[in-house]
This record gives sequence, structure tokens and C-alpha cells, in this order.
Amino acid sequence: MDTRYFFASLTRISPLADTAWTVDTLPKEHWATGDYVVGEVSAPHRGLSSIELANGRMIEVTEGDHIVGAFGQRCATLEAVGDWRAIGADLRMEALTSAGLFGKLTSKSAFLPALLPLHYRGHVIVAGKKSTMRDFVPILPERPFTLPVVLIVGTSMSAGKTSSARIIVRLLKEAGLKVIGAKLTGAGRYRDVLSVKDAGADWIFDFVDVGLPSTVCPEEEYRTALRQLLTRMMAVGADVVVAEAGASPLEPYNGATAIAELEHNVRCTVLCASDPYGVVGVATAFKRQPNLVAGAAANTEAGIQLVEKLSGMKALDLMDKDSVPRLRAILKETLKF
Repeated sequence: MDTRYFFASLTRISPLADTAWTVDTLPKEHWATGDYVVGEVSAPHRGLSSIELANGRMIEVTEGDHIVGAFGQRCATLEAVGDWRAIGADLRMEALTSAGLFGKLTSKSAFLPALLPLHYRGHVIVAGKKSTMRDFVPILPERPFTLPVVLIVGTSMSAGKTSSARIIVRLLKEAGLKVIGAKLTGAGRYRDVLSVKDAGADWIFDFVDVGLPSTVCPEEEYRTALRQLLTRMMAVGADVVVAEAGASPLEPYNGATAIAELEHNVRCTVLCASDPYGVVGVATAFKRQPNLVAGAAANTEAGIQLVEKLSGMKALDLMDKDSVPRLRAILKETLKF
């Protein structure tokens, strides 16, 4: 019987689903971040068993299924940490995200279900050589980046950044602007930028578009990839970018590098915080004053009052429709639209 392969969403920049390729095991000295590899679901599983396909749809997989994903690293403060370099001689690994980010789990929150267990079956081989994410990313001549940016950063993952991005995109579209939704840092998953597209963004971009499975990588490697991403954004004819930096700027996802690259373009900064005390921590450590605090820390009147008492910063519950006029006024003032 022919083996059936499921193409995880990290393959979305490639034509692998419609290309002739084979699978071959390679010695570990030839492995690298961004390599396309095949993992076989290795055991009956009762934890996280969904894989995000290249079109963003989620499917359930089971023992014996083969998934095409990519080697990478994840350093999630609230969920899981792992690295392909930690894969041992038994070739056991996990799907570190549902997008097909493959590596060996090294640390996990007790509140997170077990990750999908996989067995490395080999690298994807095209025309006699291993296939990598970078193979499908044309290098463009760099262009100066001049678009105004609404930058959304967080105190941690799951702080409300993507929800805030969706609301801001809707307001900018109501104002008649052509909007890019972008995720600049994080671990590869398609659902966040797709949800911003659903909110009305005319174009969506993320680091996967320039060949990174996650942004846990050397700073210069990330900087080079980011400049390619910004060059792509400049080509579409947008008026404004709503850009999310995944996790927080102080985590190893290169958020600080992204913010430094965009420093002269940022017109409005929204800090999404998981708790009021985190607002003070990030603002103090990063020496930046946001225009607005939102996210979980501002979900109640008590949270808003505590944020403003501790930090002196404006806070809004963006999920409350009564906050829309104030948010619209902040965007109008900072973006001058």
C-alpha cells in the first residue's frame, strides 16, 4: 500500500505536495534548521494529535501516519521547549507545534497535553539533494522599508496579541486603508496570520514566508530574513502594517531585533500583557513606553485600574465595544489618517 503523507503548514511555501521526491535517512552531521523531514506518528496518542495543513485546516493524525514538516526550535514560556539538535540515537522526536515544527521535547508545562510523538524516517530528497525551506525562497534586492507600523508586543505568549491585531485591522479597514497583517517572530503556525486575514487584512506575511520554521535562530540570520520579509511587504502597495512580535521581546525569538529594525517606522505600540505586573516588567526591561496596554491584563475594570496605577499607562479592554472610540482615536492620532 502506498504511504500517505500529510503536509504540515511549514511546507506551504514549497511545491512538495505536487513534486516528485523521495525519503532518505541522513547522518546527523548533515541535519540543519529548516530541513524538510518526514516523521511517522509512532504510538497511539491521547494528547495533542492535530496537524495544521498547508492551507491552515486542522486534521487528526494517528499511529503510522507520515507527516512532512521541518526541523526547528521552540522556546515557549507557557507551553513547550524543544530542539532538533536534542534528537538522540533512537530518532524519537515530537511535533513541537501543529505546523510541523519537529524537534526533541526538552521541557513542557504540566498544563499542556502530551505532544505528538514522532519517529524520524528521513529527509525529503528532491533531485538528489535534501530539501530545505530556504530552497523555495527567492532572494530579492532589498528595498528601504517606509510603511508606518502598528506594533503589537506582549509580556508573554497567549497575552492577547493576535486578538488585538484583528480588532485593529478591522478599524484600519473601516478607515479605508490597505492593511498588511504580519507576524514577525514566534514558532511557525499559520492560524494567527490567517485569522488576521479573516479580520480584513489585504495581505498577510510571516517569517515562514522567508524560510524560517521559527525565529529562534542567530540574530544575524534572523535580521537578514526579516529584511527580506520587509522587502516583500513594500512590494504590495499597502498603506499600513499591523505587526505582531510573537512571545515577548525579551525571549529568544529575536523580538528585540525585530523592534530595532522597525524602530523608525513604528507609529503606535500596543503592549498586550498577561497580568498588570508584567506591564511594568517589560516596559522597564525594554525601556519603551507603549501607547496602549491591552490583552488579558485589561480584561476587567480592576485589571485596567491596576495597570494604570502601577505603570501610569493607558489600558483598554479591546474586547469591549465601548473601548472602540478610544482605540480609534489613538490610531487616528498616531497614524495621522
